[in-house]
Amino acid sequence: MSKRTPETYILGGGVTGLAAGIASGLPVLEAAPQPGGICSSYYVRPGTQDRLPAPPADDEAYRFEIGGGHWIFGGDPTIVHFIEKLAAVKRYRRHSAVYFANRDLYVPYPLQNHLRFLHPDTTARVLQELTAQSPNGYKTMKDWLVGSFGPSLCELFFYPFHHLYTAGLYDRIAPQDAYKSPVNLGQVIRGAFQEASAVGYNVTFLYPRDGLNQLAQRMAGLCDMRYGRRITAIDPASRHLTLDGGERLPYDKLLSTLPLNRAVEMSGVEVPGEPDPYTSVLVLNIGARRGARCPEEHWLYNPDAQSGFHRVGFYSNVDRGFLPRSARQANDRVSIYVERAYVGGARPSEAEISRYAAAVVAELQVWGYIGEAEVVDPTWIDVAYTWSWPGSSWKAQALQALQAQGIYQVGRYARWIFQGIADSIKDGFYAGASLREPAKHPPPPPPPPPPP
Repeated sequence: MSKRTPETYILGGGVTGLAAGIASGLPVLEAAPQPGGICSSYYVRPGTQDRLPAPPADDEAYRFEIGGGHWIFGGDPTIVHFIEKLAAVKRYRRHSAVYFANRDLYVPYPLQNHLRFLHPDTTARVLQELTAQSPNGYKTMKDWLVGSFGPSLCELFFYPFHHLYTAGLYDRIAPQDAYKSPVNLGQVIRGAFQEASAVGYNVTFLYPRDGLNQLAQRMAGLCDMRYGRRITAIDPASRHLTLDGGERLPYDKLLSTLPLNRAVEMSGVEVPGEPDPYTSVLVLNIGARRGARCPEEHWLYNPDAQSGFHRVGFYSNVDRGFLPRSARQANDRVSIYVERAYVGGARPSEAEISRYAAAVVAELQVWGYIGEAEVVDPTWIDVAYTWSWPGSSWKAQALQALQAQGIYQVGRYARWIFQGIADSIKDGFYAGASLREPAKHPPPPPPPPPPP
């Protein structure tokens, strides 16, 4: 039997891997039977638990997403143009808020720019604290929060929310993603008395009219996809991949979109120091009868939910296409995602998930958001948010160690950063183009000369 010629492979068929596959022509190894990773839609008929990869013929199903609401924000105009060529998109303007359940109080996001919704004494105290703030070096996220927003807003919202959002890590991890909650004193003062301008990284966003799965499937149609190819080990010494069925594939180089910690574990490369932490997220997708007090916001930040979630989003408030067809005109149903963070890899048991799901449904019913729940479907995102320890060089050393073995990490989780779908696609195009082999994938011929 002749030996297989080593190939360069792309590991992972999320949007970064798909973009790399398009740009390079290289084969994309994907564990699942469909593309998109956590940026993929699925459908569930009311009263069932069967996930459908496409809407049924009668369109009588809720649309959900594997990883909760993934909206396309920002991005290079050329990437937005590429997305629009593959899938018709709709544009939206963010409508979000902080919800204090114990006060039944909604404050538009970002909280610091809408102080007039708080008690006047609180507003006065917050303004005094913010005008007295002096920027300083911050070791932890908790330090950065109080240094940016002052003690009153932190005790009210930022501490309890980030405790939930980071699964309790916020007082130990380094600050990051400051652009998500920008502080502009002029805007803060204006918002204490009148309407303030919308700010943040996701003021406007796009979403494919027929779901993220359509975008992923059309990108995959331009790739050499190899589905059902789950990688269990990477042997840099012999340059072989091991698949979960035991098959071994020789490789030349790897373009990996796998989470950085997983790539390190699978390859066995030595990286000194403690690995940087991450959090997992349990996403609870719910299709239900719309409650009398269901809000109109696209999503809410929740610092005091009794069942422990930190965010509840309303797919169908963004677009009614997430509802069964018969419910869209009356808008008497609601499609929801609920997010709860866990310390990385601490997955609850099935019994714990069932109890939690029941508690969430009951809490949303008490709030008046939902009536009868017709679908309750949990999904687990193992590496959902990536963090770093103060002063850590683990990420840089891990990337360097893998690169030395011909393993190039690309994308959000692979490079241990936060970025959106559009930037992840851009990264994939850039990395894929750099590994394109002209001999195997020659450029198209030049156009014919113009007629004389």
